[in-house]
Amino acid sequence: MSAGTFGRSKPSGNRAVPLPDIILRKLVRKAWLFFLFLGGCAEVEAERHAHGSNRIQVRSTAYTHTEAGGVNNAVGNRLRFGSDVSSAAADWSWLPVGTRFRVEETGRNYVVEDYGSGLVGKRTVDLYMPNASMMRLWGVRMINIEILEWGSRPISKMLLERRKGGETARKMLSAMGSEHEPGH
Repeated sequence: MSAGTFGRSKPSGNRAVPLPDIILRKLVRKAWLFFLFLGGCAEVEAERHAHGSNRIQVRSTAYTHTEAGGVNNAVGNRLRFGSDVSSAAADWSWLPVGTRFRVEETGRNYVVEDYGSGLVGKRTVDLYMPNASMMRLWGVRMINIEILEWGSRPISKMLLERRKGGETARKMLSAMGSEHEPGH
């Protein structure tokens, strides 16, 4: 059977039936999230040592779903706000995808699952807000964040490789360089 198909038993025998695109996309998305979780867990200690302190002061901005990226983040899920964790965007060469952090001033937890062209090369986190008025109210401010769990550089690189036709992805990949490749 080829990728994207599954077998179905019929009285006359087996035949391969193509998976509908929506089901295939959901399966791939769930697999990515699973590997994102595993990759993030495996790298927590190494990243903590590589980055030093888990508390840092950063510049923060806000974005909403009515902007260019729409309602989905870069890992293919809907942007989140107000549950246990909210969506955030950052330069993945600095804060890899899956990085979980808490904004000390608000107590809200975020996970990096998005990126933006204006974030590349900057120590800025872009926090998702559910509407434009909340986004404008947030503005630009310096905040203290506590890194709860470092994300995965290998998964960040893998996701960016799939998008290297875009300038933003190319810049982040270039910033990651060969330092994280095996043998370097």
